This record gives sequence, C-alpha cells and structure tokens, in this order.
Amino acid sequence: MLITKQVLYHGCYTVTRKGGNPNIKDHGFTTDRDEPLSERLNIRITKTTNEQLKELGDEKAEFCRNAINKALDERNSKGK
Repeated sequence: MLITKQVLYHGCYTVTRKGGNPNIKDHGFTTDRDEPLSERLNIRITKTTNEQLKELGDEKAEFCRNAINKALDERNSKGK
C-alpha cells in the first residue's frame, strides 16, 4: 500500500510519496565543468546594462561568469 500526503508547495497542493523517489539519481543534475556552479552572486546593475544583458538571452549567465573570470585573471596577473 502506497501512503501519500498532500503538501502545500508554492501555493499549490502536491502529493508526496513516502520514501521519496527511489530513482532520484537518474534525474539529478550533472556538469562537465572542472568545478560545479554551487555559489550564488547577487549584484545591482544599471537599467541600461540589464537591457543589454537581456539581449544575450540564454547566454547571459555564461557571459557574466566569463567577464568576471577575465577581470579576476587580469587583476591577478597585474599583481604578480
């Protein structure tokens, strides 16, 4: 017998399965990066900058990561 319960999640009731999903590893996230993207950064930018970034669409996050890494690499190379 499968026992379930209703849980309020983001304003909607969902049915949860006791014991969770036994096949969760089949649906997990994977990455091909050397280091996983586990940290978050929240910054304030101008409206103009935000509009320009929106034009990049799905590439926006990767563009920002690359720009930050490039600036850090330049800063570190000048310090040596």
